[in-house]
Amino acid sequence: MPAFVRGDRTPAWAALAALAELPSGPARTFDLREAFATDLGRFERLSLQAPGVFADLSKNLWDDSVRSTLLQLAEQCGVAARRDALLAGAPVNATEGRAVLHTALRAPRGQGPHTQEVHAVLDRLLAFAEGVRDVQRSGIRDVVNIGIGGSDLGPQMAVAALDDHIHPDLRFHFVSNVDGHDLAPVLRRLNPATTLFIVASKTFTTQETLANAEAAKAWFLAQGGTDVARHFVGVTTNLKAAAAFGITTTFGFWDWVGGRYSLWGAIGLPIAIALGADGFRAFLQGAHEMDLHFQQAAPQDNLPLQLGLLDVWYRNFMQFGSRSVAPYHQGLRRLPAYLQQLEMESNGKSVDLEGQPLPYSTSPVVWGEPGTNGQHAYFQMLHQGTDVIPVEFIAVKEPTHTIPGLHRKLLANCLAQSQALMLGKSAAEAALEKPPTASPDVAPDVIARHRTFAGNRPSTTLVLERLDPKTLGALIAMYEHRVFTSAAVWGINAYDQWGVELGKALCNQLLPRLDSGEVSGLDASTAGLLARLR
Repeated sequence: MPAFVRGDRTPAWAALAALAELPSGPARTFDLREAFATDLGRFERLSLQAPGVFADLSKNLWDDSVRSTLLQLAEQCGVAARRDALLAGAPVNATEGRAVLHTALRAPRGQGPHTQEVHAVLDRLLAFAEGVRDVQRSGIRDVVNIGIGGSDLGPQMAVAALDDHIHPDLRFHFVSNVDGHDLAPVLRRLNPATTLFIVASKTFTTQETLANAEAAKAWFLAQGGTDVARHFVGVTTNLKAAAAFGITTTFGFWDWVGGRYSLWGAIGLPIAIALGADGFRAFLQGAHEMDLHFQQAAPQDNLPLQLGLLDVWYRNFMQFGSRSVAPYHQGLRRLPAYLQQLEMESNGKSVDLEGQPLPYSTSPVVWGEPGTNGQHAYFQMLHQGTDVIPVEFIAVKEPTHTIPGLHRKLLANCLAQSQALMLGKSAAEAALEKPPTASPDVAPDVIARHRTFAGNRPSTTLVLERLDPKTLGALIAMYEHRVFTSAAVWGINAYDQWGVELGKALCNQLLPRLDSGEVSGLDASTAGLLARLR
């Protein structure tokens, strides 16, 4: 394991702080409009092409001095050495003593760690998927994935994103919430004789997943279903518990694959069934190509590295607390939710690798909705609110539908929103307009002030040529490596998630109290709420 150097202990961190505080620095008077007017090469210089993904970083609040100092920060923190340790299988998840090798799941045969184990599972997984896809022989028409967190968000996002590539005779459903209102409407649409349930739980002890799985099995039997072993399959390492449930077909994975990084292997079973073997291998190939880019590209050309460094710049020096993700493709509607777990569960930490409290902020809040829906919901705040929130637009050049005119309107909206965030509108410009809905009882100069946009608000635009298995794989891998980069600079462990444990433990303690009504030893609020909810 390379020695870690926390970002705030480097000369580059101090230099960035100075740049941020200069009277003419980006945190004070840097103006994107002026930057573009005086620098005709800004777009070309601040754009990057990675496998499957083009990125325009030119509308961000940074200049050449900030960018070069961020690259120095990465060098001084040893990001490259930590990256190489990650890819080689060193135990970079130090608190659990584990390697972090989701990249091995997408490495071609013979080109990654544990290659024999990985490809043995992959070959068997894809053979099973092809068997299900032969719907005349399998009889399956509906596939229900029961999981939560990383066992749900990734597969659900990917299957939705690749809707145009999935088997036309199969329907896919995802159940995660222990709230029965999630499972019940899915069950109403199913026929037990033509349904396959995938129970995805590494330990086969996840409370929400097991509760839903037991409820699904009870429904299956009550509706006349027979042969649980044929209609239920497990993605788990706990073969004994799966067998006790009635499952005989299982696919496992390893403790060096974290939940939120697991869709590349057995957790990706619903993706494999949806896409087929060739489609799933293309998905893995796109991710592997991004892995090679992250490993081999020079820092100034390395897209995940620069995105991660830009995140550090915004979080720690510009004091921006959140980032909005706005994919202008309906297929990517679940991407913001997926990225919430990937980034906030990974980097939502308050101590460094040595357990020392951090004196700076880490993960931003990640949130968003697809365009153009977001334009009619929260974009008002992005344009005129008091907080500056960087926005990440994702555009896809080629549609897969043939409805005339719509895709051009979608792309025009995407370009217009990033342009509007940058340009804004002055009071003088607003005063020249005659808005039809303005009240005649309000002075024109007041209306003009209401219609003023500050502008100079940052955004990144990512462009995919098309949304297919390969480009989606590359996009997801890019985000994974971006998260790793910022974690390495912050000196934190991106691969544990102790923060989710306490709530689970308390839930197990409270569950019997909801039956008994016993409230002794509880705080007054919890006791009062428990009594009201019984």
